Amino acid sequence: MTAPTAHVDVAAYALGLLEEPDRRAFEAHLSTCLPCHEELAALSGVAATLDGIGPIAETPGALPEPAPVPELLRRRVLRERRGRTTRALVGAAAGLVLLGGAVGTGYTVGADKDPAPARTAGGADGTAALLRDGRRMTAADAGTGASGTVAMQGTPWGSRVALQLSKVRGPLECELVAVDGAGRAHTVAGWSVPDKGYGLPGSPQPRLTVQGGAGVKPADIERFEVRTLGTGARTLLTVPA
Repeated sequence: MTAPTAHVDVAAYALGLLEEPDRRAFEAHLSTCLPCHEELAALSGVAATLDGIGPIAETPGALPEPAPVPELLRRRVLRERRGRTTRALVGAAAGLVLLGGAVGTGYTVGADKDPAPARTAGGADGTAALLRDGRRMTAADAGTGASGTVAMQGTPWGSRVALQLSKVRGPLECELVAVDGAGRAHTVAGWSVPDKGYGLPGSPQPRLTVQGGAGVKPADIERFEVRTLGTGARTLLTVPA
């Protein structure tokens, strides 16, 4: 696999579609290529979004037993991988997710309407599993009143991260960042908070759940921060890792 091809294979690697020789070659390339690390972080939600999607057919009635989404992607990758751009593969994944009844956006966002585990569009099972099985940290901020739980798992490209956030009122635009030992902030996910917020009197939902990823290993993360965006930006919640 040549270096230009290695750059093209970022999305295929994120979705687990590379054959073993190409996977090893890409990982060797990844160790020296910062742009590919960043691209992997941006694509982290695609694989999680595909979790739990039932089988679908490429053409209605074409298969007696419809193939699952990952298999359809594998077939398309094998046909079109040469000359493919990363954006084209992500577009194919998003199209297949739409056929399966969900939307892939790079991360998943959802609002819980009851105390049950988070149910998010396209990645409900993956997010719930991450919150259940990942390394969990919980914190609250006496000043802002916000509280939340972060769960993370290591991956070959960095970290998968899920957040459950409560007791925050909008309207706000927010982001979750992972801060490493050098003080650098790695964006995990972003979202907006409606006027009535989450987990407060009058709020329609008890908490917000988001899932995303960062191109930094769990061992290198010192803390997570929920920050507001725009004028008067501030930190709503800090969760030590």
